Amino acid sequence: MAAITPDSVLTVSERVSIRPEPFGALLYHFGTRRLSFVKSPVLLAVITDLDGARCVADAMTAAGVSDDAQPAMLRALSTLRDSQMLEEAA
Repeated sequence: MAAITPDSVLTVSERVSIRPEPFGALLYHFGTRRLSFVKSPVLLAVITDLDGARCVADAMTAAGVSDDAQPAMLRALSTLRDSQMLEEAA
């Protein structure tokens, strides 16, 4: 799979449920039965902002992700995409 970049357009899979928790959130994929723990409220904000954003960079800006934190955020989003929690938007 191609690397996630700030220009990538992602969306939360229709088969994923997000349950907010004090530590961040639980993401459950009903198709794969995978459970992912999002241990960062900032990452959760990026994930929830993806559907209203034009691209990943816009979602990171809306969530207040600093320039220094963007590479780690892109890796986290790539992991979630690889586990089918997130999908490339058309």
